[in-house]
Amino acid sequence: MDIIFATHNKDKLKEIEAILAGLPLKFSSLADWPEAPDTIEDGETFEENALKKAREAMLLTGLPALADDSGLCVDALDGGPGLFSARYAGPGCTYEDNYRKLLLELSKIGPVPRDAHFVCVAALVLPDGRGFTKRGRIDGRIAERPRGDNGFGYDPVFTLPDGRTLAELSKVEKDSISHRAKAFSAMRELLSELLETGEKL
Repeated sequence: MDIIFATHNKDKLKEIEAILAGLPLKFSSLADWPEAPDTIEDGETFEENALKKAREAMLLTGLPALADDSGLCVDALDGGPGLFSARYAGPGCTYEDNYRKLLLELSKIGPVPRDAHFVCVAALVLPDGRGFTKRGRIDGRIAERPRGDNGFGYDPVFTLPDGRTLAELSKVEKDSISHRAKAFSAMRELLSELLETGEKL
């Protein structure tokens, strides 16, 4: 069954395909639809943004659409960068630009607790208009400096309770514990239920 994942991010698409492997789904992404406009992420919650991205992809393609919205929430920054995590360092920024800005902002406010968590909301919108969301979260701390060569985004500066950053985990390890893995594992259960009951996605 064809389904579109509303992203241009190849790293994210690979991660989702791995989590949903085994389901009878054939993925495409917005990279396969060059006419797709960028979604204006003006929602006030991760749920609103994820549903908006999925709904726009469904309306463009006519296919069931998955999307996600995720972010890093740092206690000492009043929950920031939060909804603005992907563009924290400005338009056209790289992963490294973002986490370097994060480290700089924390250094400006001195020695404070560096507790943080990642949030991911997975959204599914069906061609009949129904929408569903699932949420995942992982807690940790912001490292003093980046470590590790795996992962992407803020992974090199997000430290787990065992002392490793997400970028120091193998792909298999990360896919078993990450906020995105938790959200899409829950979404996998929903998709399985819909398919088992004969729902037409």
